[in-house]
Amino acid sequence: NNDTEDEERLWRDLIMERVTKSADACLTAINIMTSPNMPKAVYIEDVIERVIQYTKFHLQNTVYPQYDPVYRVDPHGGGVLSSKAKRAKCSTHKQRVIVMLYNKVCDIVSSLSELLEIQLLTDTTILQV
Repeated sequence: NNDTEDEERLWRDLIMERVTKSADACLTAINIMTSPNMPKAVYIEDVIERVIQYTKFHLQNTVYPQYDPVYRVDPHGGGVLSSKAKRAKCSTHKQRVIVMLYNKVCDIVSSLSELLEIQLLTDTTILQV
């Protein structure tokens, strides 16, 4: 049982390391695009859409569940609890990695708002933002 817990912790650490590196890559791409006097060739729509997808995914599946227990899914398939009951059982302790991811996602969202002022984007991209 102890080996299983260690393996699970290592697996979680590996996943969070990859998520953090992905957030850094998104931030790097957006920071380049929002730099002054960038040529039009820098604004690659596919990169922008992937940054938006990454941000939405981690907001919905990582950040929101950590900060609001209503978004959490019971891995054991337990009974349905009301939102008030879920919030009552919630601990206020946040993992350091999740807080770091939250800060990076905030930076990405802020940079996306700057990008919207700099570059014209398609309607579907605007709706995703």
